[in-house]
Amino acid sequence: MEISYEKEENKKISRQEGKSRKGGFRTMPFIIANETFEKVASVGLQANMILYLTKEYHMSSAAGTNVLFLWSAISNFMPTIGAFLSDSYLGRFRVIALGTFISLLGLTVLWITAIVPQATPPSCNPTVEACISAKPAQLALLYSSFALMAIGAGGIRPCSLAFGADQLQNPNNPNNERLLQSFFNWYYASVGISIMISVTVIVYIQDKAGWIVGFGVPVGLMFLSAVLFLMGSSLYVKMKANKSLFTGFAQVISAAWKNRNLALPPRDSDGWYHYQKGSKFTVPTEKLRFLNKACIIRNPEKDMEYSDKTSWNVCTVRQVEELKALIKVLPIWSTGIIIGVTISQHSFPVLQAVTMDRRIFTEKIKYPAGSFGLFAILTLTIWVAVYDRIVVPLLAKFTKRRKGLSNKERIGIGLAISCLAMATSALVERKRRDTAIREGLAHKHGIVSTSAFWLVPQYCLIGLAEAFNAIGQIEFYYSQFPKSMSSIGVALMALGIAVGNVVGALIISILDNVTKRGGKVSWVATNLNMAHYDYYYWILCFLSVINLFYYLVCSWAYGSCEDIKDWDEDEVKITEELSILDLKGSPLVYPGSPLVFYSASGI
Repeated sequence: MEISYEKEENKKISRQEGKSRKGGFRTMPFIIANETFEKVASVGLQANMILYLTKEYHMSSAAGTNVLFLWSAISNFMPTIGAFLSDSYLGRFRVIALGTFISLLGLTVLWITAIVPQATPPSCNPTVEACISAKPAQLALLYSSFALMAIGAGGIRPCSLAFGADQLQNPNNPNNERLLQSFFNWYYASVGISIMISVTVIVYIQDKAGWIVGFGVPVGLMFLSAVLFLMGSSLYVKMKANKSLFTGFAQVISAAWKNRNLALPPRDSDGWYHYQKGSKFTVPTEKLRFLNKACIIRNPEKDMEYSDKTSWNVCTVRQVEELKALIKVLPIWSTGIIIGVTISQHSFPVLQAVTMDRRIFTEKIKYPAGSFGLFAILTLTIWVAVYDRIVVPLLAKFTKRRKGLSNKERIGIGLAISCLAMATSALVERKRRDTAIREGLAHKHGIVSTSAFWLVPQYCLIGLAEAFNAIGQIEFYYSQFPKSMSSIGVALMALGIAVGNVVGALIISILDNVTKRGGKVSWVATNLNMAHYDYYYWILCFLSVINLFYYLVCSWAYGSCEDIKDWDEDEVKITEELSILDLKGSPLVYPGSPLVFYSASGI
């Protein structure tokens, strides 16, 4: 027995020594390069894609915008699946590797559509002739590239940050928290720089060198990303997959359904509910009482076999309360759907910018139409820094709260600013359209004398609305959930934007079909001067105002949102969590970082 014990100890020591030789800061260039090049490749394509769809595939403005809305929706939904696969089955390394190669394949297919003439309809001038629509096979090739890129993003985005932190996780190192913070800083800096490069350099290349070169550069960058990531394979710490939190939610629902015919025991009864030893949660709360049946002990002898674990037949009281916490925030989460529509308005402003005066100082230099999203990014980034360093200390003196504004107040302010953003968009478009009609461009394409930089205020307001609302949402979820659910907050944010994109596509489809009846010109017609995009923006403004009042009702109904103090975190193995984040749950971002929202909203 002593010999076997010594062998076992030697095995443990050798495993620890082997693990210590892996990971560390030497792996950071490979991981950060992978995320950086993926961002440059993907975000750069989204900024200008509406022009590719309308010019090369002869899509109407409404049809092209719907395609991009749905592409963005899938791209924001897939990270939830990627996180689940990473946590439950494949592990982060495999999911990132698969996502990288699938993204590369998607980019390559898109590049082929630009290279092969038969992949797109014949070229034509829509101002003098009727253009031939794309064939089903041509659209299938295009849509397959979008689908592959969305699937690839679902593998990279939810795992990259967590995988990088895995390389630095060392509880025995007293400087571990500082190392992690240093990694986070470098990670966010690289992502921010890559996104700014995407909406400027990549868009400029597409405008000046054409689609073949403009799509070829992202393919080359993505190939470099894949090569660099695999070069560090032998150096990585590769954590094994563990049970996902989503599985725990499914277990509660399953157990509650199986016990649906059981009567709930009296409130003051003892010994009827299953809970882990030492837990503060021994009796479930009265809210959503139907879920309490999931933790009722039906057979004491059999169910007590699960005293230290849960099953599909009986769950702990804590598990039930975690699911209740998630359900409780859903009304406030739903208020993020409409703002998800407004912050994803990238296609129509690009089409507007194409028809406006984009000159900078001289006739030869023109600002790229797809690069105006840069102003939203800069506004968001600058405001986050100013708010954190200047505004919060000033507000704290008056509100007597450390954070200045509460999370719910920040969400509400973001919703209010989104109303102003849409009103500004409508007024600017009205000014552009009136100028076009006055200059005789009502029934033909042309450049109006109105400066395209009139679009800057609406982009700045969108960036400001996102800074308040999106970050407020994330911090709100983090304050209401236990640490074991920290990944759920960002997953909800991404899911809200995904649903918002679907709603945005639905609004455009309904508006297009209704307003063009009787031979009338659609409000979202391809000819912006004959259309009424200003009416479209006013509709979004109206929906945003209704959404703001809906939020006020939800916020009032939710009640106090004091940070949860009574979650017994010792129960969920804090030793497995990192000092700052619950990276075991594959969060999409670090809380409070604005950079994730650039990815989520597709700027």
